Amino acid sequence: MMDVEAYTRIIEVCAFLFGVAGSALIIYGGLKAVIRVLGREILKKEISYNLIRRDFTSKIVFGLEFFIAADILTTLIAPTQEELILLAVVVIIRTVLGYFLEKETRDFPLE
Repeated sequence: MMDVEAYTRIIEVCAFLFGVAGSALIIYGGLKAVIRVLGREILKKEISYNLIRRDFTSKIVFGLEFFIAADILTTLIAPTQEELILLAVVVIIRTVLGYFLEKETRDFPLE
Protein backbone atom coordinates (compact mmCIF):
# COMPACT_ATOMS: atom_id res chain seq x y z
CA MET A 1 0.00 0.00 0.00
CA MET A 2 1.25 3.48 -0.91
CA ASP A 3 1.88 6.03 1.79
CA VAL A 4 0.78 9.67 1.90
CA GLU A 5 4.15 10.88 0.65
CA ALA A 6 3.83 8.81 -2.52
CA TYR A 7 0.31 10.14 -3.17
CA THR A 8 1.56 13.67 -2.57
CA ARG A 9 4.37 13.17 -5.07
CA ILE A 10 1.95 11.79 -7.70
CA ILE A 11 -0.35 14.78 -7.23
CA GLU A 12 2.61 17.19 -7.52
CA VAL A 13 3.76 15.54 -10.75
CA CYS A 14 0.23 15.61 -12.20
CA ALA A 15 -0.19 19.27 -11.26
CA PHE A 16 3.15 20.07 -12.90
CA LEU A 17 2.15 18.18 -16.06
CA PHE A 18 -1.18 20.03 -16.24
CA GLY A 19 0.69 23.33 -15.89
CA VAL A 20 3.08 22.33 -18.66
CA ALA A 21 0.16 21.26 -20.86
CA GLY A 22 -1.58 24.61 -20.30
CA SER A 23 1.60 26.51 -21.10
CA ALA A 24 2.25 24.39 -24.17
CA LEU A 25 -1.25 25.03 -25.51
CA ILE A 26 -0.95 28.79 -25.09
CA ILE A 27 2.56 28.87 -26.58
CA TYR A 28 1.46 26.69 -29.50
CA GLY A 29 -1.56 28.92 -30.12
CA GLY A 30 0.57 32.06 -29.97
CA LEU A 31 3.21 30.74 -32.35
CA LYS A 32 0.55 29.49 -34.75
CA ALA A 33 -1.15 32.90 -34.67
CA VAL A 34 2.13 34.71 -35.35
CA ILE A 35 2.90 32.40 -38.28
CA ARG A 36 -0.59 32.91 -39.72
CA VAL A 37 -0.37 36.71 -39.34
CA LEU A 38 3.03 36.72 -41.05
CA GLY A 39 1.60 34.52 -43.81
CA ARG A 40 -1.24 36.96 -44.29
CA GLU A 41 1.00 40.03 -44.29
CA ILE A 42 4.09 38.79 -46.10
CA LEU A 43 2.78 36.00 -48.33
CA LYS A 44 -0.63 37.67 -48.81
CA LYS A 45 -2.51 34.51 -47.83
CA GLU A 46 -6.28 34.81 -47.64
CA ILE A 47 -7.05 34.36 -43.96
CA SER A 48 -9.03 36.73 -41.79
CA TYR A 49 -7.65 38.22 -38.61
CA ASN A 50 -10.84 37.21 -36.84
CA LEU A 51 -10.26 33.56 -37.73
CA ILE A 52 -6.69 33.80 -36.39
CA ARG A 53 -7.97 35.55 -33.26
CA ARG A 54 -10.69 32.95 -32.71
CA ASP A 55 -8.23 30.06 -32.99
CA PHE A 56 -5.71 31.71 -30.67
CA THR A 57 -8.36 32.60 -28.10
CA SER A 58 -9.63 29.01 -28.02
CA LYS A 59 -6.08 27.82 -27.22
CA ILE A 60 -5.82 30.38 -24.41
CA VAL A 61 -9.15 29.30 -22.91
CA PHE A 62 -8.20 25.62 -23.12
CA GLY A 63 -4.81 26.36 -21.55
CA LEU A 64 -6.50 28.23 -18.68
CA GLU A 65 -8.58 25.12 -17.95
CA PHE A 66 -5.38 23.11 -17.50
CA PHE A 67 -4.01 25.79 -15.16
CA ILE A 68 -7.18 25.58 -13.06
CA ALA A 69 -6.79 21.80 -12.82
CA ALA A 70 -3.14 22.23 -11.77
CA ASP A 71 -4.11 24.75 -9.09
CA ILE A 72 -6.80 22.45 -7.72
CA LEU A 73 -4.37 19.52 -7.53
CA THR A 74 -1.71 21.65 -5.85
CA THR A 75 -4.19 22.83 -3.23
CA LEU A 76 -5.22 19.23 -2.47
CA ILE A 77 -1.79 18.48 -1.01
CA ALA A 78 -1.98 20.70 2.08
CA PRO A 79 -5.03 22.93 1.99
CA THR A 80 -4.93 25.77 4.46
CA GLN A 81 -7.81 28.21 4.69
CA GLU A 82 -5.67 30.88 3.02
CA GLU A 83 -4.76 28.55 0.13
CA LEU A 84 -8.41 27.57 -0.36
CA ILE A 85 -9.46 31.21 -0.54
CA LEU A 86 -6.63 31.98 -2.94
CA LEU A 87 -7.60 28.98 -5.08
CA ALA A 88 -11.22 30.12 -5.16
CA VAL A 89 -10.20 33.62 -6.27
CA VAL A 90 -7.84 32.30 -8.95
CA VAL A 91 -10.43 29.84 -10.27
CA ILE A 92 -13.08 32.57 -10.38
CA ILE A 93 -10.77 34.97 -12.21
CA ARG A 94 -9.67 32.34 -14.73
CA THR A 95 -13.22 31.11 -15.25
CA VAL A 96 -14.55 34.63 -15.83
CA LEU A 97 -11.63 35.41 -18.13
CA GLY A 98 -12.24 32.19 -20.06
CA TYR A 99 -15.96 32.90 -20.31
CA PHE A 100 -15.48 36.40 -21.72
CA LEU A 101 -12.73 35.31 -24.09
CA GLU A 102 -14.97 32.53 -25.40
CA LYS A 103 -17.92 34.93 -25.68
CA GLU A 104 -15.77 37.44 -27.54
CA THR A 105 -14.61 34.83 -30.05
CA ARG A 106 -18.21 33.85 -30.80
CA ASP A 107 -18.87 37.49 -31.66
CA PHE A 108 -16.01 37.72 -34.19
CA PRO A 109 -17.31 37.79 -37.74
CA LEU A 110 -15.42 35.26 -39.86
CA GLU A 111 -15.41 37.63 -42.86
